[in-house]
Amino acid sequence: MIGRRLLAPPTRGVLRAYVRTCSRGWADASRLFVLGDRGGWSVDEDARQLAAAAERLGLDVRPGGWARHAERQSVFHTSQFEAVLPHWLESSHRLGVAYLHGRPGTPGAPEFDRCFDALRRSPGRFERIQVTHQEMHDVVLSAGVDPISVHRIPIGIELEHFPFGDADARAVARAALGIPVDGFVVGSFQKDGVGWGEGLQPKLIKGPDTLVAVAEELKAHLPRLLVLLTGPARGYVMRELTRRAIAFRRVEARTRAELARAYHALDAYVVTSRQEGGPKGVLESMATGAPLVTTRVGQAPELVQHGVNGLLADVDDVEAIAGLVVRVGSDETLRDGLRVAGRRTAEEFAAERLDERWRALFDGFVAGPENRPTIPPRSGRAA
Repeated sequence: MIGRRLLAPPTRGVLRAYVRTCSRGWADASRLFVLGDRGGWSVDEDARQLAAAAERLGLDVRPGGWARHAERQSVFHTSQFEAVLPHWLESSHRLGVAYLHGRPGTPGAPEFDRCFDALRRSPGRFERIQVTHQEMHDVVLSAGVDPISVHRIPIGIELEHFPFGDADARAVARAALGIPVDGFVVGSFQKDGVGWGEGLQPKLIKGPDTLVAVAEELKAHLPRLLVLLTGPARGYVMRELTRRAIAFRRVEARTRAELARAYHALDAYVVTSRQEGGPKGVLESMATGAPLVTTRVGQAPELVQHGVNGLLADVDDVEAIAGLVVRVGSDETLRDGLRVAGRRTAEEFAAERLDERWRALFDGFVAGPENRPTIPPRSGRAA
């Protein structure tokens, strides 16, 4: 194993030759490639989870890096921004895509228009499209896509990584993170800056300006307020919180266990986004028992019952969002109810429970084991 790690990655030419040799006998659409965006963040996590689901369904999933060197197979992108690049649109593959967010005409987001225009020019090029909520379902259909190609599948959660937090978990998390026991901790765990650097330019669809305004409103009502941040490119939020003398702490959550620990430290988790596919923080906060306050964005309105398993506010309504957070802090009965019902909702959307929806999407897009020609046994992932 050590020797294998020391080997240099193959050059593109070597990989191309290797894949073409391996794939010579493959029937059309008999292998599935699931591709993210190589950003090492949420979209790549989607690709990993989807590949795992496809393997549970018995599909033959091959490394994503092979896709460009194979022909006439099935390729599913978890980023529409990657999927509409010319080398994919012009390829011989069957294409599928997760079209999770991106209203055309969004100010400051020309990439949304490019994706939509590509879809509208060739609405049949993508044989399968995943959407997570009604808004994007309508957007995709407005591009002329055949409704039969569109599948409504929410972003699920791998529950084993997000255990429910009790009082002991809260105490352990706060001690580990250096957070005062009596502080009121509001969490925001996402990427909300442009690019992969410091993130000093706000990514406005994620609502970082609203988050800062909510924190400023909360400061007047919660003297022990502390904002807990994780995620890359949070520079804008940190700069603005500092300017307003609002206490915050940013922690690196390098593993899911560390991310779950951050949730356990919270009194409330807040989503202030304007557009989303998920966000994943909705189910993650529910699973871990962090009371959720979210804008009506993405799949949140379809998962959250206001006052039962979470609290909903309109996009950009700073006073309403802040008021709901204060309510969480002052109403123990509400808080406990949100925690219990939220966990129950997260369990309903565990990743494995979505497998049958994915089976329906993959049916006719990639050959399942019952339709795949018999092939010799393969060693590892190589054949």
